[in-house]
Amino acid sequence: MAYRAIEGGDALRNGRRIALAAAVLAAAAAAGLILWLVGDIAVAAGFAAAAIVLVAAAVAVVALRPAPAVEPSVEHDWALIRDLAEASTDGVAVTDRGGRLVCANDRYELLFGGFPTPPSVPLAGDGASDLAVAGRAAWRDGRATIALRGAAGAIEATITRAGQQQDMLVWRFASVGVPGGQPAALAASLEGSLGAQLGGSGIMAALVTAEGYVLATNAVAKTRATGSSDGVLQGEDLARFLTEGPGNTVRFVAEGENANPLRLLQIPLRDDAEAPILVVMVDVDSSMMGPAGDIEGLLMLMPFGVALVDREGRFVQMNQAFARAAGVEPGQLPVYPGDLVVREDKGVVADAIRRFAGGAARSTDLAVRLKDHPDEPVALSIAAARGMGEAAVLLSLKDNNEENRLKREVAQATKMQAVGQLAGGVAHDFNNILTAIIGHCDLMLMRHSPGDSDYDDIQQIRANSNRAASLTRQLLAFSRQQTLRPQVLQLPDVVSEVSNLLKRLMGETVTMEVKHGRDLGAVRADPGQLEQVVVNLAVNARDAMLSKGTGGKLTIQTRSVPIAEIRRRGSDIMPVGDYTALEISDTGTGIPPDLLSKIFEPFFTTKEVGKGTGLGLSTVYGIVKQSGGYIFADSKPGQGATFTIYLPVHTATPGDTPAATKPAARAKAGGDLWGSGTILLVEDEDMVRAVAERALARQGYTVLAAENGEAAMELLDGIDRPTIIITDVMMPVMDGPTLARAVRRMYPNIPILFMSGYAEEQLRRSIDLDNVAFLPKPFSVQQLAEATRDVLSTQGGVAGA
Repeated sequence: MAYRAIEGGDALRNGRRIALAAAVLAAAAAAGLILWLVGDIAVAAGFAAAAIVLVAAAVAVVALRPAPAVEPSVEHDWALIRDLAEASTDGVAVTDRGGRLVCANDRYELLFGGFPTPPSVPLAGDGASDLAVAGRAAWRDGRATIALRGAAGAIEATITRAGQQQDMLVWRFASVGVPGGQPAALAASLEGSLGAQLGGSGIMAALVTAEGYVLATNAVAKTRATGSSDGVLQGEDLARFLTEGPGNTVRFVAEGENANPLRLLQIPLRDDAEAPILVVMVDVDSSMMGPAGDIEGLLMLMPFGVALVDREGRFVQMNQAFARAAGVEPGQLPVYPGDLVVREDKGVVADAIRRFAGGAARSTDLAVRLKDHPDEPVALSIAAARGMGEAAVLLSLKDNNEENRLKREVAQATKMQAVGQLAGGVAHDFNNILTAIIGHCDLMLMRHSPGDSDYDDIQQIRANSNRAASLTRQLLAFSRQQTLRPQVLQLPDVVSEVSNLLKRLMGETVTMEVKHGRDLGAVRADPGQLEQVVVNLAVNARDAMLSKGTGGKLTIQTRSVPIAEIRRRGSDIMPVGDYTALEISDTGTGIPPDLLSKIFEPFFTTKEVGKGTGLGLSTVYGIVKQSGGYIFADSKPGQGATFTIYLPVHTATPGDTPAATKPAARAKAGGDLWGSGTILLVEDEDMVRAVAERALARQGYTVLAAENGEAAMELLDGIDRPTIIITDVMMPVMDGPTLARAVRRMYPNIPILFMSGYAEEQLRRSIDLDNVAFLPKPFSVQQLAEATRDVLSTQGGVAGA
């Protein structure tokens, strides 16, 4: 591609010369006019002289005036700019203010078959006019983006105004993905290793637009078509280089009338009238056309699934990509294409093959279901084959395995997120109910002593409420909304803490082996929650092994993770980085493949009725995800299962200290919970507000209760400064953080205690206040009193009798 520099010039100096010459001519013309009118030569000459003197004086004044600051002419190094453009995988072109093309890369040439000047590039429909509108918008706004369609499929064009003087437009054309063969990738392959392999086998290949213009060719096709290795074929009409030969053959015009005839095969890449076409040519006397199976050499080199079928509808050959997409085992070539699909689709496929074997001109796409994957329809392209010996029909099948896997994972993640949000909302509402139940139980227990007839009943209600609270914690763990107390730790220390417990849980028939790797990176997580993860996975493994009736072996291993292992998992699923792994494997019955994708769903269990809540693995999943990690289950039926947890290695920063663990409950006498002062209690749930009000009043506090933030602000107008604010976080009209900010403006540094059924980590993102405490629901009367006392003592309040 040629490039040019923008040339500057002394426009100011030239302008002055032109202006002076124009003034002299104007004075002479005026003198002639006066002479014609008055007939006096002396008067006309005097007038002309005066005019010239005045103009000369004006020019002199302008010459003496300082010239305005002029931007220096910009000399663009177009060679450098083009080299930079070549580094892009997108088509890039640059036009100047006059709309002239001044630079473009080879990818641009490949996309549009040459170097047309934007916006006049070959596009489908009204694409060129739409692109022109986007170009004008870019001049006006600085940037514009538009979706278009070209010969190689969907294109996204981005136009940006650029340059020191903002006098250039940079046009960037990016292919946004083309199903059914990816013509852009195929074009690059034809000019690279694939083209060289085809040429070595005597095969000429070209990728052309639907109109027949060449997008890319291999070297042998270019040489034979143009008669020179330096010839140019891209952007040209391929039909210009071909002439009709004997029978159904063609010849290259450059090789003359005595040239070898060629068999020509056209392969549409999509069922689309504007889709690119792969043109393959071989010499008629080439061994590629013989029956010795050399057609396999051509098919095996295709980057997409291709198979040939004869007129009777039987397979002649297929390449590895087709076999992989269709699930065909090596050495087990099916007889008919219908053998690959479910029974309901056999007739449709057979009819289409019969029609194209009879000479149908257009290709078609069929949505069929393969026998191995009946739930996932795939696109089968069918076209007539010409010049391929006994083959009459060409089949193309896209390998959708990876795409379907990604779709399943996205659908699973979306479902898990939706269920998690539902579980979190249910747990939040349930926590309010449990707070009221537990609180009323505590208040009743204060009036009853052990031995009373009602004491045991109240204790039983309280115990079951605590069990329900544990269930809500599991729901919050699954939905990643539980309160975590993360700290920097080593995974071997976590395993050591639960080893003795696990040995008792495993029983005598299950042996346990613990192995630790070297140079393990520290992780940041809640040690208590990680212990729960280990226990849940170990108990599940024990049950799987005991179901075999022979016991088994549980292996717990910690190790560092190599980068290659992360790449095998997939960088689109788990970002490449430093991880420490916790691996728990067993020798149990394993997990069936059809259940492997469901094991982390809440309430899904394979245990007998009454023996599992279905929240064990979902809790594990939630804890790992909330800790920033990843968990994978690998299993083969009858060979046990392995759960691998990857936690990112924590990178210490200056001033970084391990997070403090939750303070242990201090043994206090009952009088230590008594206090004094005024508490503003704000809670929208009536039952929770009633329990909290009675509990705090029993501890000696004066309690002012409000049902929402606005009511609380009205109460503050009539009282002195309260001692502490205890408020719910999520409330209608005015939520807790908004109320806290308003109160802090009135009373700076007033102690604030938030209470909520949601996770503290989740709420901290919406609470931009310092020196606030958090009490998770459900809580008991004693926990509320302790939290109030601790906040007053640490945030400068008044506590004590």
